[in-house]
Amino acid sequence: MNGKTALLFAGQGAQYVGMGRDLAESDPGAREWFERANRVLGYDLATVCFEGPDDVLTRTEHAQPGIFLVGWIAWQLLRARCPRFQFQATAGLSLGEFTALAAAGALSFEDGLRLVRIRGQLMQAACERADGAMAAIIGLDEAATRAVCEEAGVAMANLNCPGQIVISGARGALEKAVELAKGRGARRAVLLNVAGAYHSPLMAPAQPGLREALASVEVHPPRVPVISNVTARPHEDPESIRNRLVEQVTAPVLWEASMRHLLAQGFTRFVELGPGTVLSGFLRRIQKDVEVYNVADTASLQATANALA
Repeated sequence: MNGKTALLFAGQGAQYVGMGRDLAESDPGAREWFERANRVLGYDLATVCFEGPDDVLTRTEHAQPGIFLVGWIAWQLLRARCPRFQFQATAGLSLGEFTALAAAGALSFEDGLRLVRIRGQLMQAACERADGAMAAIIGLDEAATRAVCEEAGVAMANLNCPGQIVISGARGALEKAVELAKGRGARRAVLLNVAGAYHSPLMAPAQPGLREALASVEVHPPRVPVISNVTARPHEDPESIRNRLVEQVTAPVLWEASMRHLLAQGFTRFVELGPGTVLSGFLRRIQKDVEVYNVADTASLQATANALA
């Protein structure tokens, strides 16, 4: 394999009731990570992941540490099965950026888990302060979507892949934006089932608390480049990492630009870790012939370990 390999970590929205359960049932190492997470957080996150119910798991304060944990465990189990496996960069979608930083050695597992729990609580509180929403705009290019956002008074939230952009803002303004997008040729424009207006100015109340939490943990220089959602370029020093993670709460996620940066740097193999295969789908829309694997459960773990071995 001549090209380089990057690890990708899932973001919020990838959660589902039962995530991680078969990993825990089949691997004592996975069980130990779930137990360790419960001790770190002081509540039974494992049972929330395994049994839900869905309305509890999807609360931002549970979904964020749950997805972080399942992504981290998927990575640890893959490492155990493929001890010679090497990677040269990491990236994660929104919340997944914390897992990417932990995998690159910039954050400890415990600090990363505590941070995403706090981040989730702060974002949940911000959601409850404002009636915000998000919508997916399919089949409209970036310039046209940006014009719609400016006219309706909403924000670009996730630039995921060609033809798929998520927008975010106050519910009334967002409903206007959806109608504008349909009128300008969007193939689909639909409100998403999320708790609030993530990656928009409505999330600003979460930033001071997150800044404070980040100031209290040790951040190390990453061992490999970690791509920032805010800049679509590698993070720099620890202080800059803290600043970018605070900015990320209200800034758009430049996911397509992040993946194009890695592709331009000679990355040809990507391993998605954590629940779902959303990032693999985005990647194939960005570049069809890319080599993509995922680890979400025991079957995908075995298949990916076999392919990498």
